[in-house]
Amino acid sequence: MERTYDYAWIIPFIPLTVPMSIGLGLLLVPTVTKSILRMWAFFSVSLLSIVMVFSADLSIQQINCSFIYQYLWSWTINSDFSLELGCLIDPLTSIMLILITTVGIMVLIYSDNYMSHDQGYLRFFASMSFSNTSMLGLVTSSNLIQIYIFWELVGMCSYLLIGFWFTRPIAANACQKAFVTNRVGDFGLLLGILGLYWITGSFEFRDLFKIFNNLIHNNGVNSLFVTFCASLLFLGAVAKSAQFPLHIWLPDAMEGPTPISALIHAATMVAAGIFLVARLLPLFTVIPYIMNLISLIGVITLLLGATFALAQRDIKRSLAYSTMSQLGYIMLAPGIGSYRAASFHLITHAYSKALLFLGSGSIIHSMEPIVGYSPDKSQNMILMGGLTKYLPITKITFLLGTLSLCGIPPLACFWSKDEILNDSWLYSPIFAIIACFTTGLTAFYMFRMYLLTFEEHLRVHFQKYSGATNSSFYSISIWGKEASQLLNWGLLLSTMNNNEKVSFFLNKTYEIDENVRNMMRSFSTSTHFVKKKTPMYPHESDNTMLLPLLVLVIFTLFVGFIGVRFDQGVMDLDILSKWLTPSINFLHQNLNDPWDWYEFATNAIFSVSIACFGIWIASLLYGSVYSSFQNLDLMNSFVKIDSKRILLEPIINVIYNWSYNRGYIDVYYATVFTRGIRGLAKLTHSFDRRVIDGITNGFGIASFFVGEGVKYVGGGRISSYLFLYLSYVSIFLVISYFCFGICNSILFFFFIFN
Repeated sequence: MERTYDYAWIIPFIPLTVPMSIGLGLLLVPTVTKSILRMWAFFSVSLLSIVMVFSADLSIQQINCSFIYQYLWSWTINSDFSLELGCLIDPLTSIMLILITTVGIMVLIYSDNYMSHDQGYLRFFASMSFSNTSMLGLVTSSNLIQIYIFWELVGMCSYLLIGFWFTRPIAANACQKAFVTNRVGDFGLLLGILGLYWITGSFEFRDLFKIFNNLIHNNGVNSLFVTFCASLLFLGAVAKSAQFPLHIWLPDAMEGPTPISALIHAATMVAAGIFLVARLLPLFTVIPYIMNLISLIGVITLLLGATFALAQRDIKRSLAYSTMSQLGYIMLAPGIGSYRAASFHLITHAYSKALLFLGSGSIIHSMEPIVGYSPDKSQNMILMGGLTKYLPITKITFLLGTLSLCGIPPLACFWSKDEILNDSWLYSPIFAIIACFTTGLTAFYMFRMYLLTFEEHLRVHFQKYSGATNSSFYSISIWGKEASQLLNWGLLLSTMNNNEKVSFFLNKTYEIDENVRNMMRSFSTSTHFVKKKTPMYPHESDNTMLLPLLVLVIFTLFVGFIGVRFDQGVMDLDILSKWLTPSINFLHQNLNDPWDWYEFATNAIFSVSIACFGIWIASLLYGSVYSSFQNLDLMNSFVKIDSKRILLEPIINVIYNWSYNRGYIDVYYATVFTRGIRGLAKLTHSFDRRVIDGITNGFGIASFFVGEGVKYVGGGRISSYLFLYLSYVSIFLVISYFCFGICNSILFFFFIFN
């Protein structure tokens, strides 16, 4: 056992072999390196599999033995300062190791096929392996200095991966936005680390927590300064885990390849902020203000993320806001003192969200040959629909991931999310009500995504096959209600004889030309497309992309049972509690409370009912999105609108605009910060050019003219020069005398009156 722990420090460096080998290969033998592309994928998966086996062994020993292991060696030593590097293995580390390696392997296997057509194949696997190295180093760090080093490496990898297709301006802007936003949090984290070192004189977690707690209990440190330093540390976690108000980089990060989104937004980068909060929780728990701040930020984030996901059309952006909302749940849990629930939901959400992201990649991969290799089209759910018969395996896996995230039993996220909801009722009824309401929103937008993607008929218009010109797809209502029911909701539907126009929200009108009419009617593939002999419909992904989906489905189905207590008051079968025992004991929390299945079932019925209500509303609004447009002539029969229900229209407009425009937060940031900083820069530039440079240039010009004037005055007589010199000196002395007298008078009156 100890031999395994002795070599645990090597874990972060095993995946590092891949980027180093690729770099050396491209430098020394580029032709050979490029000719064995698939071998690099096999190499990456094999090395990470070794790390996974190593991590699994460590986790099993953690569950069976329940102790914390730390290995240290000196880096720098002098009389006043000592810094050590080390490897810390505790329950939190082992959980993160399992998540990073298992999800990472699935993503790498998936990426081999997904990125096979891309010219940056080698660069992709080098960046992914380096990202895994950085994250593994982060979670095994034993002190704050190591945390910060790997923290920055993780940020650098996210910058490279989000901007992987850097030739696209939108991708370049997205990675820059993520980089700048995270710099705000990283600067706060650095200041917080330095502040804690000033207070405690140590970077090591064990020493730091012990000294800090003693200072707090003995009132040996300024509470305001301590709270400020802890807030700066939390700021780093806010930026990295996309918490409000530094969440704005997350949806734009979807411009990277889908496997990157699955890796970064499931178990790596966004989990780093949660990991930091969990690691520093012994420090935060003695500062009530920070605990309240963590829970408040968490509940705001989970609500905002859910509302922003309601009306998104891009499937990956919708999943990104879903990630933001679920991370809000995970952040809320430690803020209310529920360390176990936070760890539990971190595990279940990682597998379910990785499954959904990889499923969305399978959908995008199948749509690209049809609509073109453009994210605006291949990721637009309005262009999808009817994919059930074309992607049956992807459909089943996506549905199971959706049900899990909605909190439907017995899938993984049900057990963890319900535990967070139960604990939130004990902490604050207001927070609990918001969390429960967000559960309904989650069920609504997740099933909206599923129904728009897989149900009804394919809504895309195959312009290159039909020979149509100048036509575009018909933009259905973002709420997906069929025309007759939309009227009952009070939404205006106007028609014209030649070019009908449909306005669902009174903001935009959409032309319906003949080509779009033909698109909305059912068409026969055997008669329309066979002549072209070109695959026109979406197709199921290859086996190398389906295998990770099926493996992640198994995790989604069964991983939730590790935290279920099957016997009342007995935790022998509760693997998660045994796993987390050392960390929870260190936090002075109690796991021996009897398990009340009746209370759990009562709360579960309530939460599942809310989720089912959200699913029902989504089914009503999106269950028949396409069928209503097959008979558009029926629109002419509607001439009346219920005057009472039309009052709902402004409310629907407000909700839609709020969600689709991301709560106008990006607009606010662009106006206040981007334009404000640019305006300040222009003002500073103008001041520098006109005032600072003006004074300098003015002296130069004045000297030139004075010199020119004196040149003509000079006559060569020394007596004249002396006379002028004495005159100037006399004038200067007189002026100085008067100025000196005025200053003395001011000082005299000042001292008199004081």
